[in-house]
Amino acid sequence: MATSASFRAFVLEQLGRVADGVRGRSMFGGVGIYAGDLFFALIADDLLYLKVDDVNRPDFEARGRAPFRPLGERGETMQYYPLPDDVLDDVEALRPWVEQAIAAARRKQRRPRPRRGRGGADASRP
Repeated sequence: MATSASFRAFVLEQLGRVADGVRGRSMFGGVGIYAGDLFFALIADDLLYLKVDDVNRPDFEARGRAPFRPLGERGETMQYYPLPDDVLDDVEALRPWVEQAIAAARRKQRRPRPRRGRGGADASRP
């Protein structure tokens, strides 16, 4: 999941042109990308992946994109899809993709998390 310093710098520069407070954080050989406190993208193997949910996933699927699988083809998927190849270089084309990824991250952040009691058991169970 290695990421080159030059690709990281280029991605952060481009994303910074379309969103406020963009920063990258090294993680597991890749880069987690935030806009403020929202984790909305990641870089792995010099590919930019954006956060998806039911609202923006169809846009990625229409362009033939598939979910990120950090452990390979047989591993689980994450809710991040690779940005179409022709978008990253064009700031105006990039803008709606990034805005939708940030919106997806915001929607996920707003969902209430299940409450857990001691030992990790669901607090609502007897």
